[in-house]
Amino acid sequence: MSHPNIKSALKILEMLGFPKAQLNTRSALTLLALANVGPKDHFSDAENPLLGITPIMDWVHHSYDVLYAPNSRETFRRQTVHQFRDAGLVLYNPDEPTRAVNSPKAVYQLAPYALKLLRKFDSSAFSDALSGYLKIRGGLAEQYAQARNMHRIPVEIAEGTVLSLSAGNHSQLIKDIIVSFAPHFAPGSRLVYAGDTGEKMGYFDSERLANLGVTVDEHGKMPDVVLHFESKNWLILAEAVTSHGPVDGKRHAELMGLFDGSSAGLVYVTAFPSRSVMGRYLSEIAWETEVWVADAPTHLIHFNGERFLGPYVD
Repeated sequence: MSHPNIKSALKILEMLGFPKAQLNTRSALTLLALANVGPKDHFSDAENPLLGITPIMDWVHHSYDVLYAPNSRETFRRQTVHQFRDAGLVLYNPDEPTRAVNSPKAVYQLAPYALKLLRKFDSSAFSDALSGYLKIRGGLAEQYAQARNMHRIPVEIAEGTVLSLSAGNHSQLIKDIIVSFAPHFAPGSRLVYAGDTGEKMGYFDSERLANLGVTVDEHGKMPDVVLHFESKNWLILAEAVTSHGPVDGKRHAELMGLFDGSSAGLVYVTAFPSRSVMGRYLSEIAWETEVWVADAPTHLIHFNGERFLGPYVD
């Protein structure tokens, strides 16, 4: 039988209006973890520690002896914690709002008003506190969302069209490729694709890519940026590298397969934020590719081959 605190957490989530998909043991245990309310604790003892997804799962196992498989992390993240965040119940990276979405250091924390509400659950003041919380919840959720959006990275991809990327160094480098690399080395090029760590696809002109003979489903391993250099009919496939993922031999072969059938020539580029970061990956970079460094935007490093910048034809 469920522990009384798990039943109470489910009741709280129900009273907060969460849909049926979030009214389960996983969500209840997540709420207890974020409030640090163990089996012997009362809700009046609630706290709001900073916790990542794996620490939440570890806490659940240690405190309530409920073990979830490691591959359940995405279920916790996408089917519980994201909904808590969107409802304003928890904050995302409040200690460092510019932290990248895919950072292993990402953390969540109970929002201050939610913490105050939970601490009153076992008291006669809870009913009035709940009514007050529900009245302001929409405004709080919007306020928290606006705070998150303040740290997003805007990229103008055409006159009057702005792409908003998730916060983080990786997104900043994607922006640099679009607004700095492209004008220098592919002037007049059109953006075909720009990935976003917070979304499945930040921007994707699938029609233009299809017209060039390439069809890619949304699960394809796209490079971070794809540019169509129209005057030369090249597709520039650029990887933004801040912590991993240069165009090495394996990635070069993957991209060749992914863009097989392209009527445009393929150019492979690895972009780094600085030469110091580039230095970590020099031994991995594939021949017949290009390297661009954001802190020296007018220079390009060519890794051997018969031409400086351009596609290679068998």
